[in-house]
Parts: sequence; C-alpha cells; structure tokens
Amino acid sequence: MRHQYFVTGIGTEIGKTIVSAILTEALHADYWKPIQSGDLDNSDSLKIQRWVSNPHTRIHPERFRLNTPLSPHASAAIDGVEIKVQDFQLPDTTRPLIVEGAGGLMVPLNHQETMLDLIQHLNLPVILVSRHYLGSINHTLLSLEVLRSRGIVLAGLLYNGAENVTSEKAIEALSGVKVLGRVGEMGVISAETIAQQADLLRFFL
Repeated sequence: MRHQYFVTGIGTEIGKTIVSAILTEALHADYWKPIQSGDLDNSDSLKIQRWVSNPHTRIHPERFRLNTPLSPHASAAIDGVEIKVQDFQLPDTTRPLIVEGAGGLMVPLNHQETMLDLIQHLNLPVILVSRHYLGSINHTLLSLEVLRSRGIVLAGLLYNGAENVTSEKAIEALSGVKVLGRVGEMGVISAETIAQQADLLRFFL
C-alpha cells in the first residue's frame, strides 16, 4: 500500500500542518504543499523540514508560492497569476506522500474551481482534520458530506486537540466515519514532540 494521502481540514487554523508533520514522520513519507499563500519565509514546507526528523522524507517544492496570506484566488490575483487545477501534477515519487491543502474544502483557487476540485484532480484518499469549537460539529459533517458527494475516498477523520466526547459521539454517529486517532495538545512543537505523536499515531495508519 502506497500510503499517499491528501490532508485537508474543516476550516483554517485547525492544525493541518502539525498533523501533516506527524503523518509525514509516522509514515517516513514525502511531503508536498501545492499552494503556499503568504508567509513564504516561514512556509509550511519549512516547518515540516524543521519538525520531521527521519532521514527518508523529501519535501517537494510548491507549485505556487504566493506572497499575500489570503485565499489562493485572491493572493494569486495580487501576484498577477492564475491558478488552474490542470496545472497540478503529483510529485514523481512512489514513496508514501502527504499532500497538504490550503484552508478548507471550498477555498477558491479561481472563480470556477476550489480546493475540492484539486483533491478530485489529484485523486488521493483524504484525511480530514477536525478540531473542536462551537460550530465544529456542523463544519465536520458538512465537510464529510461534500467529500462523499464528489465520490472522494475518505481515509478517515483525525481529531486535533482536546477531546470532546459529546461532539465526537455526535459526529461519528451521524456520519459513520472511520476515526484514525487524535493528536493531543502540544505545548511545544519540535522534532521531538512530533516524533512522540507519530509513534502514537503510527498504529492506526
């Protein structure tokens, strides 16, 4: 089994990059961020480079590096470029691979296509990252529903952060989703703590 996955989330700032680092370390996978929108001096690829300690991971260059921390379509317009789904091809590797999206599923890439279209184009199973907050049940269920409506293979749901038994029971009962595990709260993010979380998660992958 190739263990190649697209990591997306129920929204922004829910920990996709931390989860991607842990998955990359757990699988000794390669990593690819197709679109980096803003924060180029501290990009997600650079964070993965700092946080992953195994000697096998290769970090593949972004297809688009955009200067402004906005939705990809808006940041691309400022830079005078246009993003099209057809511009993307998976990195040339047969190794395990973690692909990290930008924002949530319906983030626009242009005025016709969204991150969901990119996921469908790349044709990888999805790991959906969820984090608990007021409204997160709705956001999680909507994300699962739209993935299924497009016929996209869901590898599973991965919780990031503190446990909320009530919310998790509701999500799992209403969706029937496979839960891969949980990434616990991390006070310090470092290669050491990422490796510790990877050891805990590896069993489920």
